[in-house]
Amino acid sequence: MRVPEAIAPSPIPVTNGNTHIREMNYADIEKIKQEYADCAERLVKAEFDMILIHAAHGNLIAQFLSPLFNKRTDQYGGSEENRWRFALEVLEAIRDRVGDKLAIDMRISGDEIIPGGMKIEDTIRFLKKAQKYLDTVHISQGLIVEPDYAFYTMPPLYHPHCHNVKYAEAVKQDPDIHIPVTTVGSIMTIDEAEEIIASGKADMAAMARQLLCDPMTIKNAYSGHNEKTRPCLRCYECTPERICHIRCAANPMLGREAEFTEVPAARRKKRVVVAGGGPAGCMAAKTLMERGHEVILLEKSGKLGGRLHEISCLSYKIDMRRHLEWLIRSTMSCGADIRINTEASAESILSLQPDAVFIASGSERLTLPIPGIDRENVHHVLDVDTGKEKTGNRVVVCGGGLSGMECALELAMEGKEVTVVDMIPADRFAHEATPHTRGMLLSLLDDYGVRKIGDSRVCSFTEEGVEIEDRNWRKQVLKADDVVTAFGMKKNDRLYQEIKELLPEVYAVGDCDLVRNIKRANQQAFHYAFEC
Repeated sequence: MRVPEAIAPSPIPVTNGNTHIREMNYADIEKIKQEYADCAERLVKAEFDMILIHAAHGNLIAQFLSPLFNKRTDQYGGSEENRWRFALEVLEAIRDRVGDKLAIDMRISGDEIIPGGMKIEDTIRFLKKAQKYLDTVHISQGLIVEPDYAFYTMPPLYHPHCHNVKYAEAVKQDPDIHIPVTTVGSIMTIDEAEEIIASGKADMAAMARQLLCDPMTIKNAYSGHNEKTRPCLRCYECTPERICHIRCAANPMLGREAEFTEVPAARRKKRVVVAGGGPAGCMAAKTLMERGHEVILLEKSGKLGGRLHEISCLSYKIDMRRHLEWLIRSTMSCGADIRINTEASAESILSLQPDAVFIASGSERLTLPIPGIDRENVHHVLDVDTGKEKTGNRVVVCGGGLSGMECALELAMEGKEVTVVDMIPADRFAHEATPHTRGMLLSLLDDYGVRKIGDSRVCSFTEEGVEIEDRNWRKQVLKADDVVTAFGMKKNDRLYQEIKELLPEVYAVGDCDLVRNIKRANQQAFHYAFEC
């Protein structure tokens, strides 16, 4: 099969792209400049107010600007001024075509992070020249064309909030730059945006994922009700590897705007019992209430939130803790009859005479019959994550799934010597995470020296540590002070199996149906609540 040709300033292949690259000739350059201007003109005709020129993250204009990717020897490469030429000519062509009918914004990387790439000093020098064509500039960082640097562009939950502000501030403080400066990147709350602007670090703060998670974020702030805003998890479930339909782990209405703009009222009001107050149970209860049903939610513990209380404890999971607080608050105020410290049974549910039942009984720990698993030096991952059980300095984590890898990162961040072992190949560890999330997690694990051993099964737990065997039947003992088991969870569907034949309308939602993630739990509960 013929591989399609790609063009670039220089034929430099990247890890995450086409390796069949042709260096752009002058005809290519002229054609693309005119296509930028043509696009801007169409926007004016369509009555747009602003255009954003993407010159960041290793895109085409960024490749011309970057000394790493631009190796040309003509007037478009070599010196700094020559590397600026294409970008400046694009901006000039747009401005000549549209005049002042369209505001021009430019996104640019304050730092490409990669060795040999653009640094903030390079960016500032370029902007001093480019600002005569621009109305604003938009400061980001990183690359999307190299996996090891893509997560700086779109940081997942392991990265601090507001990580690009320092670059925007450097541009803003330069006395020779006179255009407004925007910062972007994990600005997750209105309070964070307010602080950035009030402190003079930037003129504007841009949000993306938070507005996808809750389009009412700005309106809630205007009305003084920030507490109503659904917090983004920064899980990157909204950008899967192959984007077909955009979806959000927390907001099941995202990407379904063509179907509805609000939750439709039910044709017939029903009495619905929801058994379980984790993410799926809470989503079901809130959606059912919005549809006009009478809802009774039974939760056996003293609080809503389910497993989120355990999996949100790691130091870097601030977004999940914020989300948990919102989940509890929004569910408690939704109008449902919420009965905590009340365990659901088939008998108690039937006594409430429901028309429909949602079973959201969640999951339970999966244990394996491995010799020594009951030893005092063997701990379950959730007990370690929550701080209920402590580990020594040398730790072996058994399980290369997302929970095991995140636990390993936390332990390594505490300065411990950590090894992760699993039967799957090491290059498949944390495979259930989205690409950007997994990329940053693996990079951080490498930074902290976490050892990864794949294709090996756990044979036994001993006083020394963990005995493992690889696919060639070679055995070894991984010495450890403590061992963490992260073998996963299994669904708890006993109540569902007991009651599903007793009523005509019974739904299993969340982990009770299939142990996966928050996104699936929310989407499924929301979908079934529509059917009810």
